[in-house]
Formats: sequence, structure tokens, C-alpha cells
Amino acid sequence: MYNLIKKNNLNQIYQYLLIVLAFLAPLTVFGANLVIVVICLIWLLSGEYKSKYNKIISNPLMLASIIFFSLHVLGLFWSEDLEWGLHIVHKMWYFLLLLPLLYTLTQRNYIKYYIISFLMAIIFTEIISYLIWFGFIPPFYKATLWDPTPFMSHISYNPILCIAIYIVCHQILFNLKLSQLTRYFYSFLSVTMIINMFITGGRAGHIMFFAMLGILFIQSLISKQYKAVFLIAILIPSVFFTAYQASDTFNTRVKDTVTSIKMYAPNSATALGHRITYGLNTIKLIKKNLIFGVGTGDFPQEYAKIHNHTAGSPNTTNPHNMYLLVQAQLGIFGLLSLLSIFYYQIKISFKSDNKFLRDFGITLPLLFLLVMLSDSYLLGHYTSLIFVFFSSFLYKNFEKN
Repeated sequence: MYNLIKKNNLNQIYQYLLIVLAFLAPLTVFGANLVIVVICLIWLLSGEYKSKYNKIISNPLMLASIIFFSLHVLGLFWSEDLEWGLHIVHKMWYFLLLLPLLYTLTQRNYIKYYIISFLMAIIFTEIISYLIWFGFIPPFYKATLWDPTPFMSHISYNPILCIAIYIVCHQILFNLKLSQLTRYFYSFLSVTMIINMFITGGRAGHIMFFAMLGILFIQSLISKQYKAVFLIAILIPSVFFTAYQASDTFNTRVKDTVTSIKMYAPNSATALGHRITYGLNTIKLIKKNLIFGVGTGDFPQEYAKIHNHTAGSPNTTNPHNMYLLVQAQLGIFGLLSLLSIFYYQIKISFKSDNKFLRDFGITLPLLFLLVMLSDSYLLGHYTSLIFVFFSSFLYKNFEKN
């Protein structure tokens, strides 16, 4: 009886910590990492290792995650720059420990609390963003008047905001149990979030947003929610043209994108031009090291050799494309390992008996598969933590805890 009470109390502690983590994850590196350290220490010292081990190895996604990390460690053996290699391995530790660890702790009955806590953090960020944009408070930390994203750069903020918009919109469209008051609140929240999306400068997040609406459109068709289909069909062009006319930030981003593509040259002095050059140079690097890659730590120095032949383009330690980076570092096996994570996410989601978990479980990997074409989002703290945290319960075997 004592052990049962102790186990229940420990579980409650875990759930409170996970709810706090869901709130801190989009706000602060230090705060989120502090909670993660506490969770990890309790988990490592709490015993029941056989049960934890069995849970982890029974899920192919957890095994794919561990293999992906292990390949980064293996890639150190043919890396000359061990310091940079260990830096990359350190960034990838979520896939070895945190995702499997959280997977053993998250519970289906608490998912709604994780989601609410995450949305509260986004609402808080959104309020601060608007206060800066309207000039009520001065810009601080990452924020500027032109790009009011205070807690992280727009590169990370807009994709995370897009995930929050999806959650809210899915509830509005498909949750028939939602009270009328809650539906009105979520509708208001979705509007403010969408506006916030287009007063910030995250171009990848903008693309991700319209892709997300496209996914909602397809999910509405599959569910035969024809009112939702009609609404989204109107919403997509309406949001685009309204944002294009009303948002200087979005208007500039669209025009810059079109101009950068039309006028591209290896020495293009634009962010998109640089990224195209990074990608083309990295492909040259990949062709020379197709099977095993250059090693976990050698991308910067190997890229520099090719970069020296590209006049006017800055050097880089990252091609701003997750697929090219992994392929360059770890070869074809690394790329297949990365893709296997998304394969198992989608495969597991189709088996879910809950519409929200199934739809969200399919949407999350699809959005990351898209946005990783423009940057290495599984290396960034905020986006990788959000990805791992949601993966820890979306792809659980849905056993009753």
C-alpha cells in the first residue's frame, strides 16, 4: 500500500512538472532546461528500470529516435573536428534521453492540461508581442518594433505559433463538445494569433501556416465537415491577400522572396540567396561523401573548402536545411534514420482512436518535414523541444495508465 501511494505521488509530481514544462518550453531556455533536469534526475533515481525499458523498446518511434542520436555519436569516429562534433551531439541529446524519458511519463488523461499550458504560454507571448508592436512597452531581448518576438527569434517563433493556431482551429472545427463560450474564445484567439503571425518576420512560419490550413482543409474533407471545408477555402486566399495588403512585414517578405529567386546568383546579397548557395554547395559536398558523410563534426571545415570557390557568399556551419545537413554529416544512413522518425510518427497516428491525436499526430511531422527545408529546426532549442515534447504523447501506444 505504501509503495502504491508513493508511486501515485511520484506520478503526480511528474505530471505537474510536465505541465510546467509545456508552459516554459516556448518562453525560456533556462527555465525549461531546469525543469528537464529535475524530471531527468527523478526519473533516473526512481527505479523501475525494466518497466521503463520495456515501454521504450515497444515503440518503434523511440527506437528510431535513439538510432538517430547514436548515428551522430558513431559519426564522431570519422570526424577530425571532435569539438564541433561533440557540440552537435550535445544538441541532439533530446533524441537519446528526453524523448524516450518523457514518453514513459506522459499520460493520456493529462494531455489536455499539457495543451492548455502550452497555449497559455503562447497567449502570454502574443500579448507581449502586441504590447511591443503598439508601442506600449519598449522592445527587449530578441524583439524589435518591426519584428516583435521577445523570447526567441522569428525563425523559431512563427513555426511554434503555427502549431498553436492548428490546435485552436482544430478544436473550433472538430470538437463538438466545446462549449459555445469556449468556441467564441478560441475563435477570437485564432484571429489574434493569425494577425500576430503576419506582424512578425518568420518567412518559413508563413509558409508553414498556409500549409497547415491546407492540411486542415484535407482533414475537413476526410471528416465530411463541409462547412469547415468551405470556411478554410475562403480563409486561405483571404488571409493571404489581407496580410499582403495590410502587413508591411509580410508584403516585404513576399516581394523579397520573388526577387531573390528571380535574381539569384552565387554572390546574391540576400538571406534567401545565401541559403540557395549554401544548399548548392552542400550538394557538391554530399556527392563526394554520399554513403557515410563527412562525419558529425566536419561539416564546417569541409564546407569551407567548397565555399572558397563561391565569390561573395558568406561561410556557414549550417546549410539551413535539415536534410542536407544530416546527409552531409552522416550520409545516406543518417538521412534515412531522420526520415524514419517521421515515418513512424505518421504510421502510429493512423492507429489512434482519438481524432485530435490522430490529426495532430499526422500534422506535426508534415509541418516539420516542410519547414526543415528552410532551416535545421531539430537543432534549435525551442523548436526541437516542442517537437520532442508533443511527440512524447502524440505517439504513445495509447495504453490506459
